[in-house]
Amino acid sequence: MSVFERYLTLWVAVCIVVGITLGHLLPGVFQTIGTAEIAKVNLPVAGLIWLMIIPMLIKIDFGALSRVKDHWRGIGVTLFINWAVKPFSMAALAWLFIGHWFRPYLPAEQIDSYIAGLILLAAAPCTAMVFVWSNLCRGEPHFTLSQVALNDAIMVVAFAPIVGLLLGLSAITVPWATLLLSVGLYIVVPVIVSQLLRRALLAKDGEAAITRLLGTLQPLSLVSLLTTLVLLFGFQGQQIIEQPLVIALLAVPILIQVYFNSGAAYLLNRATGEAHCVAGPSALIGASNFFELAVAAAISLFGFKSGAALATVVGVLIEVPVMLSVVKIVNASQHWYERKSLAQAKS
Repeated sequence: MSVFERYLTLWVAVCIVVGITLGHLLPGVFQTIGTAEIAKVNLPVAGLIWLMIIPMLIKIDFGALSRVKDHWRGIGVTLFINWAVKPFSMAALAWLFIGHWFRPYLPAEQIDSYIAGLILLAAAPCTAMVFVWSNLCRGEPHFTLSQVALNDAIMVVAFAPIVGLLLGLSAITVPWATLLLSVGLYIVVPVIVSQLLRRALLAKDGEAAITRLLGTLQPLSLVSLLTTLVLLFGFQGQQIIEQPLVIALLAVPILIQVYFNSGAAYLLNRATGEAHCVAGPSALIGASNFFELAVAAAISLFGFKSGAALATVVGVLIEVPVMLSVVKIVNASQHWYERKSLAQAKS
């Protein structure tokens, strides 16, 4: 890893502070940027996400996707965590912490709204950002792409029923335009662009051309991640400054569910004998959240200044630092993870 990548957590913390500060000092500028959206998908953020993930996607040879069947156990573990564990564990934690233990310290009229926001946050697995996490933990890129594509397909049909069930509603209005446009902007378009670039580079000068381009784009990818953070926290800087206790209390169940779900996915992959390069991204996909969709859905359903909207923003607040810590744990524990496989091979 480069020096920049090695201290990424520090740069993330700096960007969070800068974003909140600028959002507080220059609210008009961020409001203008925030209005550049279609179906509540912010176009500047979408452009930055392109720059984040296209370098990772250029590395992928789609002709080798047939090898993903070798990692069927990792696919199964991730699907189980994403759809059978994560939304329900978050609902349980939200009801326990926000609905009971922390209730005396929170605005009574917003309790149900906070719980709803946390459920929305966990009901859909992350899409774009997981390419960044997978790259940082040296994950198998074909597995990551296939898992994200499969999750996106499931999300289209499963998001509304799961949220409706957990919120106790007979029906729920899901921002389908936001969901479909997000998938298109964050997955479909970058995949097409990256593969067209890959083919052009291979035709021109082979793998050497790809290596040269990636040498230029990789730092740009990380800078785009940090710029995205400045924008996201600039949008919500005022609310975060005004409600520090609420932010801290909402962060507790989010932190617990991230480490619980990532740990469960990591250990299940090890128990089933899956390779570490699959277990890493599986743990990260299993724990991370599609916060772009969660924020949009919370605003659509409960309003911009609702407790639900604030809860989803807290998810954004801690998503990157926490996921970077999970990346560090995955990388540091590789030797322990692979020890079981080595022991089995010797026996």
